[in-house]
Amino acid sequence: MSFARSQKGLSMLSWIVMLALVAFVASTAFKMLPHYFDYMSMDKIISGVESDKATEVRSVRDFYTHVSRGMDVNGIRGLDLEEALKVEIENNEFRVHLNYEKREPLIRNLDLVANFDKEYRLRMP
Repeated sequence: MSFARSQKGLSMLSWIVMLALVAFVASTAFKMLPHYFDYMSMDKIISGVESDKATEVRSVRDFYTHVSRGMDVNGIRGLDLEEALKVEIENNEFRVHLNYEKREPLIRNLDLVANFDKEYRLRMP
């Protein structure tokens, strides 16, 4: 049966295209994953104000100091805290708005953009 001989798998060109596609996806993931890990760390730091009894966060300045220390511990750099985080005290709770975006160059003038936007309502300890 000569039909079975022609079915041997992917051709060399198909393998190259497949590897190029996998390399593109892997490159994109490796560029964007650190930003998502930083965001998850920021989320944990901000949410930890309410649950951590050892921290004495009573004012907006204390809140910024707590988050800044958490950023230092987690190695989060390249994020302007005063620009990305807005904190207000309302009815004995912190109203926090985390809003920033990160850009990574992809190819020439094309960028990958991740936009992080989340609001929190945290009771004061």
